[in-house]
Amino acid sequence: MVRKDNYKGWIYLAPSLILLAIFTLYPLIDTFVISFLKDYNYLKGTSSGFTLDNYKALFGIIPPPDYISGISGPIKAFFQYALPNTMIITFVTVPISIILALIIAVLINSIKAFQKFFQTLFFTPYVTNIIAVGMVFGVIFSHDGLFNAIFNLNKYWVESNPETTYWNAMTVIFLDIIWYQLPFKILIFVSGLQGIDKKYYEAAKIDSASKFKQFYKITVPLLSPQILYISITSFINGFKEYQAIAGLFKDRGTSGNSYNLYTVVYFVYDQVNSGNGESVRYACCGAVVLFLIILVFTGLQFLISRKRIYY
Repeated sequence: MVRKDNYKGWIYLAPSLILLAIFTLYPLIDTFVISFLKDYNYLKGTSSGFTLDNYKALFGIIPPPDYISGISGPIKAFFQYALPNTMIITFVTVPISIILALIIAVLINSIKAFQKFFQTLFFTPYVTNIIAVGMVFGVIFSHDGLFNAIFNLNKYWVESNPETTYWNAMTVIFLDIIWYQLPFKILIFVSGLQGIDKKYYEAAKIDSASKFKQFYKITVPLLSPQILYISITSFINGFKEYQAIAGLFKDRGTSGNSYNLYTVVYFVYDQVNSGNGESVRYACCGAVVLFLIILVFTGLQFLISRKRIYY
């Protein structure tokens, strides 16, 4: 009887499956194929066979073809800047934002009187456009901005100025991303905390367990499903980062270096929009590399957390 009615389920799912195949599965396969095409031109739809030269050029093993020498700078910048920057941004902002969000969520959960108010207050930035947030941070961290005024500094953080160093710029990017990512994480953690049975904490108090021990032995293990979910989604978003740079700098580099703030996604967008269709294959290569990196790190997180998740 169950098998006989299966076709009804497939009929109901058909519209979603068709849209998923057209707008997700096909572009994914097409991107993978294009990344291996030699002399591919997106506008003409022509190529001259399959090759590994696109990936070799991307990682600096061979130079890009002469006829697209005008975009050789950004192609070379993929391995030199885009990939390292993406890794640095991800592995700095994700752990810090998760730890801060968990601490803030515990504090909010302990304040019963104004809990809803603080939840709303902390979640408000999440509904703001990240480009607008970057522009505000750009004003705050300008040479004549609030940050320098408060701490009596004379530094250049975001301006196109020779004194705007790479690490000054990256510091502002870190702060921008962490501040923007906190609200969603806090909301998830607060929801998880409210689902923990209070009897565990009451038993811990009877055993004279300290607040820190309760946090480490009860809160963190029982929040492990939420921590896993937040970790996976945060790493994916971290690897896809480029909006903060666009909002803060309106470009992809500090003064004197046009590409030193490149990320992988910024590289992909740049290559799609340049080279008269000749450089799309490099954008596809970058997208495939990013896909494989995300796939590997997501798989590792599942493997590492397999014995540490409590449902």
